[in-house]
Amino acid sequence: MSITGIVVEIHILIEILVIIRVILRPHREPTSRLAWIVVIATIPVAGILAYLLLGEVNIGHRRVTRMQRVLAGLPHYSAPRDTCNHPALPSVPERYEHLFRVGRSISNFEPAEGNQARLLPDSNTVIDEMIRDIDAARDHVHLLFYIWLPDNNGCKVVEALKRAAARGVKCRAMADGLGSRLMIKSAHWREMSQAGVHVAVALPIGNPLKRMLIGRIDLRNHRKIVVIDGGITYCGSQNCSDAEFRIKAKFAPWVDAVVRFEGPIARQNQYLFLSDWMTYVDEDLSDLLSEPVTPFEHGLPAQVIGTGPTVRNSAMPEMFTALIHTSRRELVISTPYFVPNEPLQEALCATAYRGVDTRIIFPAHNDSRFVAAASRSYYRELLEAGVKIYEYTGGLLHAKTLTFDGEITLIGSANMDRRSFDLNYENNILLYDPKLTTAVRGRQEEYLASAKEITLEDVTNWSLPRRFWNNTVAMLGPVL
Repeated sequence: MSITGIVVEIHILIEILVIIRVILRPHREPTSRLAWIVVIATIPVAGILAYLLLGEVNIGHRRVTRMQRVLAGLPHYSAPRDTCNHPALPSVPERYEHLFRVGRSISNFEPAEGNQARLLPDSNTVIDEMIRDIDAARDHVHLLFYIWLPDNNGCKVVEALKRAAARGVKCRAMADGLGSRLMIKSAHWREMSQAGVHVAVALPIGNPLKRMLIGRIDLRNHRKIVVIDGGITYCGSQNCSDAEFRIKAKFAPWVDAVVRFEGPIARQNQYLFLSDWMTYVDEDLSDLLSEPVTPFEHGLPAQVIGTGPTVRNSAMPEMFTALIHTSRRELVISTPYFVPNEPLQEALCATAYRGVDTRIIFPAHNDSRFVAAASRSYYRELLEAGVKIYEYTGGLLHAKTLTFDGEITLIGSANMDRRSFDLNYENNILLYDPKLTTAVRGRQEEYLASAKEITLEDVTNWSLPRRFWNNTVAMLGPVL
């Protein structure tokens, strides 16, 4: 046999072995398995390499082992109930208990009762409020951001942390190795460390070639967490940067939604922060989870939903789907990135079919042309089911919000796309409160007022090349 024949046979054998690996790999949708088998079988060599680099959700064995050890060592979280002689706090209505049971199955957190919460008006106010809280901190400040830029707002937070550290407050700042690389490589990061701020990098990349050999380089920590003195926390879509987001200025302004919380819910965000921090820093901070947090009378119940590639598979889409199916009158969603799996798409259609006023708001101009194309491939089916689709024209709508029936809100970092479902670490807060939900719903109404409704006629009139592009890109969703 010729050398060429031997090489071909070896390649075929490797293809077969990799295809067997695809078939045996757990937690894969059938469409994803089939898509990868087609790629491997039809693209010589490159298809195999693509699967080995991008086909499996793997952050590296050592990181997983370290994270599991950290989680095992953290005390089991329990929400304070009726402590300090407080009267019974308001609880979740029975009709919504199942939603919080889904949340508990993901993060092991019970709903934390007795919280105060306020939706902040805009991105600059969010930063100003954070800085006021940092300046008033007495014991510790914990920050984690996916994107932290060395711009005006980013540097204002840096200076606030340096001031806090100078007066003896323990400040710990963590940023994602890819999303915050500009800040991490800047003089500001070094100056924070020199000023006494403890800094750490989540999912550091290091040597990209070596990184790809031990785990996927595109698995990221997408969380945005701020915890101050264990009793104040923030949750929403905003990164630590200016709304003008100058690294992608043509899409600006970035339009975000953030809620400031006080009360026991801060301990749940603290738990997430510590689990991330202690994975990368040899510092045992578990005692912070034992410090008491006094609930407010007549406060709202809320629950942190923390997801990621080392958490239960499909956790985030399960949460979204449960919320969507529970709605009875009205469901309003804003998300910048929409690449749903089949159960989520079917849930949205079914909700509209059963008469729920279902509205979804996307940005008209997305910073990812691939995600924008994939998102629009789902429009026709949604519109035919009765879902109303809007495209926001006032900037890049980055807010990830879900409200329904004027009572339930989910807010946080997770998008309705496969990155948030499978690849990114995310944090969200689920809450029951008609007053706060009304405020979030009012913000969604502002988005709708600056949006263009997309009709079935609009989609029908799209050109053949545009529809071909949208559907082709959407086919890559199960692969990536």
